[in-house]
Amino acid sequence: MAEKKPFTVDELAKLKGVGQAALSPDGKQVAFRLTETLFAKDKRKSHIRVVPTAGGKPRQVTNSPKGEYHPVWSPDGGRLAFLSSRDAGRQIHIMPMATGGEAQKLTNFPGGIDEFMFTPDGNGIVFAARTYLECSDKLACIRKKDKAKRLDKVTAKVHEHLLYRHWDTYEDGKVQHLFYIPSVPVKTPAKPKDLTPALKWDALCYWLMSHGREFDVSPDSKWVYFAGTQEEDQAVSYNHAIYRAPIAGGEVEKVTDGPASETLPRVSPDGREIAYRASTRPGYESDRYQLTVMDLESRMVRSLTFNLDLSVGSLFWGPEGKNLYFEAEDKGDINLFKVPLKGGDVEAVIDGEKSGKGYHLQVQLDRGGKFFTYLYRTIDRNYEIYRCRADGKKPKALTAINKAFYDTYHVPKAEEVWFQGAEFAQVHGFVVKPLNYDPGKKYPMMVRIHGGPQQMFGYAYRNEFSIFSSAGYFVFFCNPRGSTGYGQAFADGVRADWGGKPVDDLKAGVKHVLEKYPQIDPKRVGAWGGSYGGYVVNWLQGHNEDKMFAALVAHAGGADRWIDWATTEELWFPEWEMHGPPWENPELVEKWSPIRYAKNFSTPQLITHGDKDYRVRVTGGEAMFTALQRQGVPSKMIRFPNENHWIMKPHNQRFWYQSILGWFDEWLK
Repeated sequence: MAEKKPFTVDELAKLKGVGQAALSPDGKQVAFRLTETLFAKDKRKSHIRVVPTAGGKPRQVTNSPKGEYHPVWSPDGGRLAFLSSRDAGRQIHIMPMATGGEAQKLTNFPGGIDEFMFTPDGNGIVFAARTYLECSDKLACIRKKDKAKRLDKVTAKVHEHLLYRHWDTYEDGKVQHLFYIPSVPVKTPAKPKDLTPALKWDALCYWLMSHGREFDVSPDSKWVYFAGTQEEDQAVSYNHAIYRAPIAGGEVEKVTDGPASETLPRVSPDGREIAYRASTRPGYESDRYQLTVMDLESRMVRSLTFNLDLSVGSLFWGPEGKNLYFEAEDKGDINLFKVPLKGGDVEAVIDGEKSGKGYHLQVQLDRGGKFFTYLYRTIDRNYEIYRCRADGKKPKALTAINKAFYDTYHVPKAEEVWFQGAEFAQVHGFVVKPLNYDPGKKYPMMVRIHGGPQQMFGYAYRNEFSIFSSAGYFVFFCNPRGSTGYGQAFADGVRADWGGKPVDDLKAGVKHVLEKYPQIDPKRVGAWGGSYGGYVVNWLQGHNEDKMFAALVAHAGGADRWIDWATTEELWFPEWEMHGPPWENPELVEKWSPIRYAKNFSTPQLITHGDKDYRVRVTGGEAMFTALQRQGVPSKMIRFPNENHWIMKPHNQRFWYQSILGWFDEWLK
């Protein structure tokens, strides 16, 4: 077997991305988005391909210079709709699949479409898009106001309520509504109908907090059910509810009234019930979500996963409505589970034992109930499309888009470790060995810290595992307190303890790995984290008395809990984590602010940040950099004016990885 080449930052652009898989109604093929990097143009472009579920070569079905994505089959499977930016930005196009032919544009909505689905009768499409309250579905009105804003010489932004910016975008005076349009193409796009004209706030949950399309249409095509919040204090409320609106037009009705959040509505095949995710603690976005079912006539509600200590993710009904399926994070994997509608034991269907360790996402069951298709990501492979039997066994790859790449370059596997963390908790981690590992040599180690904090590292591919192990590093990553997939109490363990048990868990993991692998040089260990992981790195900077870490890298990390609260957009998050706004518990804000320990700073640190990151403002990075420089601690700050919480543009991304690896090489080699 030929020796693998090192995976360097120059290889990033060679990998292709597989996503947005959609199983055809007859179960014979899967449409999916394939994304390629055009490095010279500093952009990525997607097209749609289809692959037979019986096996065979994928074929490309779209080829616009501006790309296409988000494929959706019509209920009869005869047509494939998708979004394309061919003109006027992100419009729905539809093409015949049975007879062949060119795609036709179905919408011409100013500003473009967010997401969409066919009505079950196939006669229409419901989509989400942004409008002005005074314009509703009058497209000429929207265009006129858009043009006036573009021509206005005054660039001031006036804010009268919170959540005036979100993620990386400022409020623009628009609101997201749901619209209906006939699905039969005509010479000119038909006029859409606003189904939610009275909604003051966005109809749907924000995309970043969603586990799928946040609306569904009843089997008789008469109602659209959707999840969002219409509470006035948008920055503080995380209490979503499910609403419905008649497709024929009429008032919006609130369907659920639980104590916290209800999201991801899915109507039963007979239209009598609705399933959704429901939490119980108001204001807590990472609470345990239970799979809940409501009888739409009696409005009686019951939980099907009350005794399951996992949080429900994406969900769907079985073909006959007798069972419900859902995805959930589970000890480093994302698996599929099944539960009877009548209640009973929850059964793992697609999991590490039957289908392989890793992430199993966008799972779909064919109408005959014989097999599943899904996206599968494991530690040494990014997402590909797979199928397996209805019992989860006999997994088979339907695509191998990056096979030639994986055959050529080093993409490592990982070894699992369990160790004892703070308060005797069992903590799960993973170790990646260097390329051409020699047990007789000594190596540096990079410790990767995840964000969230309520997130999970899993047995799943990430670029940095390949880049660092190719460069001669051990890589260690783990799921300390606050991580999801290990029970709700474990996830809750980070609250008001940001630099406490989670950091103790992390340090216990580093000690365990150093003992288990004597080939790692304990004097050459570095830590890199982003978001909450960046906060942890900033915390370690002031709490590195044991000299565990010889170099640090913080991306998008907070430094001052008061300022972090005052400059973020979603206030429900810091107010949950610190038991309210800063003035209610100032001792917590003071205690868990890394910048307060600046006198202890001494470890070389690189800081990176995107200027368009409105979740964790660049002020955190600036504060850390100022304190480090003022004390003469070796430090560097890299800011990206056109990036948000993630560094995504191809040239920026390569420079980012180069800089991080270069920083560790400088201080650990």
